[in-house]
Formats: sequence, structure tokens, C-alpha cells
Amino acid sequence: MASFLSVIPPFLLSVLIFSGAVVARGDVLELGDADFDYLAAEHETMLVKFYAPWCGHCKKLAPDFETAATRLKGTVPLAKVDCTASPDTCGRFGVTGYPTLKIFRNGEDASSYDGPRSADGIVHFMKKQAGPNSVTLRREADLEAFVNHFDASVVGFFSGPDSGQLAEFLKAASVMREHFRFAHTIDMTLGLKHGVDTERVLLFRPPRLSSKFEESVLRFTETITTHTLRRFIRDNIFGMCPHLTNENRDKLKGQDLLTAYYDLDYLQNPKGTNYWRNRVMKVGSQFASQGLSFAVANRRDFVDELEEEFGLGASDGGDLPFVTIRTQQGFKYTMREEFTRDGKSLERFLEDYFAGRLKRYIKSEPIPEKNKGPVKVVVAESFEEIVNDPEKDVLIEFYAPWCGHCKSLEPKYKELAEQLYSDPNIVIAKMDATANDVPQAFDVQGFPTIYFAQAGKKDQPKRYEGAHEVKDFIKYLKRESSHVPVVSRVREDL
Repeated sequence: MASFLSVIPPFLLSVLIFSGAVVARGDVLELGDADFDYLAAEHETMLVKFYAPWCGHCKKLAPDFETAATRLKGTVPLAKVDCTASPDTCGRFGVTGYPTLKIFRNGEDASSYDGPRSADGIVHFMKKQAGPNSVTLRREADLEAFVNHFDASVVGFFSGPDSGQLAEFLKAASVMREHFRFAHTIDMTLGLKHGVDTERVLLFRPPRLSSKFEESVLRFTETITTHTLRRFIRDNIFGMCPHLTNENRDKLKGQDLLTAYYDLDYLQNPKGTNYWRNRVMKVGSQFASQGLSFAVANRRDFVDELEEEFGLGASDGGDLPFVTIRTQQGFKYTMREEFTRDGKSLERFLEDYFAGRLKRYIKSEPIPEKNKGPVKVVVAESFEEIVNDPEKDVLIEFYAPWCGHCKSLEPKYKELAEQLYSDPNIVIAKMDATANDVPQAFDVQGFPTIYFAQAGKKDQPKRYEGAHEVKDFIKYLKRESSHVPVVSRVREDL
């Protein structure tokens, strides 16, 4: 098939479509019912996108997927299947939503793709998928080349090919290869310079993150199982102050995290990059036992997030780092004092944080000067006063100004508020969730999202899942409210 395609002029290849043939537009292979099985089997590893032409998310992914395919050409092929044209293939692999991405090995469905969906993220993730689960190291030069990498490396040293611990290591590598880099050797002499004198697994942190504040090589001392090795890697791979990226952000942000953002560049300026990282680590080491994690990040990678979540522009801080803290509960803090080279300003910031003296940063519209309408306008700064009023039952709509469904709901929601306006115990409210921070207890993933916060149970808000007619809202409030609602001008059909 490859030789057949190579003789087709590019302008014909772009329009070639016939039963049983693979079609390539750009560097993404197009597969279908007629050819999927035998073409997928030709590749050791392949990433396949199952899509529908009308799918908005598919269209959004397409440019990044094409770019990734070009960059991965010759390493890992990327393919796509139009499920509207090839329903049998999509049905066999359990595709129920679009886009669905799966990793295939030698034609077999190996796993769902759960990596990032940017071009850089796909390339980074899929490069880890190419080749064996664990790379075999035969010489010292192989070991040095493997660990001298941008990412951390997990290396096992074993006494021979029949080692039971080697078998367990390879089993663990097959399970975790999507997330970590593995290599092994059966030449124990390769580990001598690292103090290895018996079968052992070592975790090598990336050389670019080497620091006097922590060990660069860590020893795994337990019996190898997938569970114990995963726990060891998870607990140690990032170290004291990792490089936060778009690819690892979800793993790092599940904790109380301080991040220093600056012009970080490990490719062009590793020395300057580590200058500021070392200052974060020096100060952070004084607070290491207090439950706060630390990271550094390239501010250019998070411009939109910093502006949206912390009100920080790209020029804030100038050439100096600016520092934020985000807790697991969603509380946010920013260091307003300039980051001094001696680290003292960061030290004062952390002392104030742990002493509870910092004021939380809250993204909020101004509190309305007048708020007498039937639907109360809530902003982040007034959320506690209005929605969490312990004496009031509150129904709150989280909306977006551009949302069509929200605009359709508006007259019905206003009518509901008018019918309940005379009830002093019930508040009908709304908040623009794009312009205000939404409290952690209210999970808003789409618009409109409506919650009910009952009097006396403000820590247990309930998502409203009912229909959006006035009568349906009133029936719900009669059932859930702490007081019997006082309804005026009720229509007969209620």
C-alpha cells in the first residue's frame, strides 16, 4: 500500500476515494470499514480519531491533530475514521461520542487516549507510546542517553533475563507507559556509579531540574509490583518544585499549589530559568512540611488563565516572577509585592499565607448599586451575603451572556421571581459565571446551570435538574423549600 501511494501525484492523492483504499489528506490517514483492520495491523502503534463531520469538537481538534500527525510522521502514524461513513468499525470499538481517540497496537484496541488534545500535547504523549514498554539498556552510554531527557526516567537494574522482579517491572511498565518513561538492563555493572549492588529500580529526575535542594536520583526499595511502583513514582516524580506545563497541570493542580510564573525557557536559557526556581526552592524548603506544593511555569503558556483567574496581565511583574497560590478548595491568592532576588518577599508572602493574613483574590463584577428587581443579581463579592444567607432559600442560575438557552430562560425565570416576590423567605437569583468566580461547591460546566441552596443547609447545594417552565420551578420549590412558598398571581394550570 505504501509503494502504491508513493507513485500517486499529490493532487490526485488528495481527492482519491474508492472502496478498499486508504486516503491521506495531509499526514492523517483516513481509514474506513473496508480497510481498517488490515491497515491498522501494519502499525506497531497508531492513534485513531473516530469522528463525525458535523461535530463541533471534532472540527476544533482537527488542526491540532493534523499538526501532530506531521510532527510524528515516521514515528507514530495518526489516522481518522468518519463514523457516519464507516459505522461498522466505530460500532465494533464502542464509539458512542465524538471525537473518540484510541491507541491501537498491531491492529488491536490497546487503550483509550486520555492525553492532552493540543498538537504539542499529542506529540509529547504519543512519542512515549512508540517502541517497547521498557527500553533495553546494554551499555553505559545507553543509560546516560536515556536519563539525559526532558522528562523523568524510571530504570530497573536486574541480575538476568529470568529475574522475577524484571518480569514484574515489565508488567508495571506496560501499564504505566502512557505516563512515564521506563528502561531496564540485565547488566548490573551499569548501576555501579549510582550505588546499585543488588536488583534495584531508580527514578532519575530530569537533569534540567537538578538542584542542591533535593536528590536527583531516588531509590525504590520495596518489592516490585505495579501498585508499589506506581505509588513510588507518583509520590516522587515531580520533586519539590516541578515545571508546570499544560500537559501535567491536571496532576499538579489537585493540591494546594504555589506557582511562580516567569519567562521560563529550559531550551534556550536553562541557567536563567533555574535562577528563579532555586530561589523558590530555597524559600519553599522552609515551609515544606506545611502541606503546600511548589512549581514554576512559563507565563506565556498560561496568559489566558492568569488573566481570567487572577486578573494578571502578561506584563505584570516585568522580568520578575509573579506568584499565585490556588488551594484544593479553589481559594486563590496573589503576591502583590515585587519578587525580590533575596527571596524575602516570597518568605513574607508565605508567612502571611500560613498565618491566615492574606486576602483571597476573587474575580468579581462590582456589587450592583441597585438590586431591587425580582431576580437578584449576584456577583462573587456578594455571593456569601445573598446565596449563603442562612435564613433564605435561594434558587440561583449561573449563566453566560452569550448563551442562547439562558436568553430563552430569562423571561420564564423573571416570571417565576415575580410570582415569588412577596415571599420573604425565597430569593430567585442569577450570576454571570463568566465574569465571577463560582464557589467550589457549585459545579458549573455548562449554561444555564441552576442550583438550590436551602436555608440552614448552605453546605449542601442541590443542582436543579427539572424542566424550565415556571410551574416546574414552583413545584420543585414547594417540595424542597424550608418554608411553604408564597405564590402570587398563580396561573390556573398550576
